[in-house]
Amino acid sequence: MTKAYRYRFDQVMVIKEQEKNESEMAYKESVSIFEVIATQLYDALKKKENLLIFQQQKLVDGLSVLEMHNYAGFIDSLEKKIAELQTKVIQARSKMDWFEQKLIEISLEYKKYEKMKEKDLEVYLKEEDRLELIQLDEISQIAFYNKEAR
Repeated sequence: MTKAYRYRFDQVMVIKEQEKNESEMAYKESVSIFEVIATQLYDALKKKENLLIFQQQKLVDGLSVLEMHNYAGFIDSLEKKIAELQTKVIQARSKMDWFEQKLIEISLEYKKYEKMKEKDLEVYLKEEDRLELIQLDEISQIAFYNKEAR
């Protein structure tokens, strides 16, 4: 009677799979954070662009010094916000890249264990086949001797 196949690194694979899943979740979260910040930056840049177009049009139509001063202050505060968001985008991209690299490393390690398991199963199945052939040979020899003995 043969025993059922059991891979000796099954517990390690379970842990590696958990690490891989956690890494995937962390990477997806970092991508999501990056997208939110990048969208905020895009919106701020678009707002500044629209404000500059609007201000340019107002200059053509006639603009008071007070209005010009207000627009300049608003554009200045937008530029500060844009600079802050650009820094945050760079940090978020860096973090996202780090999590992506970690995910790649962990995934590759997990794949190595999967390959080892495949090879181990292949060896196990070949050994099972070999043992089955030996058993069949023994049974046929016993049957032959029993037939000869009659």
